[in-house]
Amino acid sequence: MSHTIALQFEDGVTRFIDCAENETIASAAYRQKVNIPLDCRDGACGTCKSFCESGRYDGGEYIEEALSEDEARAGYVLSCQMRPRADCVLRIQASSSACKTAVESDQGRLTALEWLSPSTLRFSIEPQRATPLVFLPGQYAHLQIPGSELSRAYSFSSPAGRHALSFLVRNVPDGRMSAYLREQAKVGDTLSFSAPYGSFYLRELRRPLLLLAGGTGLAPFLSMLETLAGQGCPQPVLLGYGVTHDADLVCLDELEALRARLPGFEYISCVADADSTHPRRGYVTQYLDAGVLNGGDVDLYVCGPPAMVDSVRAWLGELGIQPAGFHFEKFAPSH
Repeated sequence: MSHTIALQFEDGVTRFIDCAENETIASAAYRQKVNIPLDCRDGACGTCKSFCESGRYDGGEYIEEALSEDEARAGYVLSCQMRPRADCVLRIQASSSACKTAVESDQGRLTALEWLSPSTLRFSIEPQRATPLVFLPGQYAHLQIPGSELSRAYSFSSPAGRHALSFLVRNVPDGRMSAYLREQAKVGDTLSFSAPYGSFYLRELRRPLLLLAGGTGLAPFLSMLETLAGQGCPQPVLLGYGVTHDADLVCLDELEALRARLPGFEYISCVADADSTHPRRGYVTQYLDAGVLNGGDVDLYVCGPPAMVDSVRAWLGELGIQPAGFHFEKFAPSH
């Protein structure tokens, strides 16, 4: 049996490899031309020490000097000894360039372009590759702006496994990519991209999930929720979705559909604008009580502008509760 291993590098690049159950991660990586840090291959030096974010495995044999008992209990492994028993995500303590690997670069055909509101649009591209791009729900791609050498980072709003890749994007008035999408883009255009990137992705489901999205920070959560709806989720999931103006509130029909498909999923939305007609005006955290943090036994994911992420930190401080898992991604509009 073979398992898929996501190697997460320090520079945000992710590379996926296949590894058989009787094969070590190090051997599988080198077989697929990914030179992760390695020296002795005998579990004696600790050079290949990595952290397993999720998945089941056999840690193999090694000496205490290479990996302590405390480190092993915390999830650290030696890739020269580790053999997977399920799909795993492994954090490598080196950059992708040091390991002589890189993200995949490809081209895709623009297949859909939809204005969800004056401030938000969604587009999809169909890659030229024969098989679907592999990525972790929550990660992003760099898309090159046609006619330039510039690229912009956008989170996948579609789940992994679909051939078409979808993105939810804010319309930035003087943004280069926004200008292309507004004024020039047409179905059939070719776009170049590289992916996947990012350490903001859905971890192993161990406790309730609290997802907080600001504006188009909803995109990675759509990918996560679609993934959970497809594979099933044993944990309750609550999404708090906040925007600035009424017109920024999009994809509510999709969230309703996800609520019907995903048992245990609920969401609330709110609008910051004091003149809004929305029943909840202000910020998401105003409508969340301490109970949603489950006494700290919760995995909290936040994606939005820097001010939103900082306000969530302040909210946690006021409550005096530290979530067991706290993952966040800050973004600002690109011009």
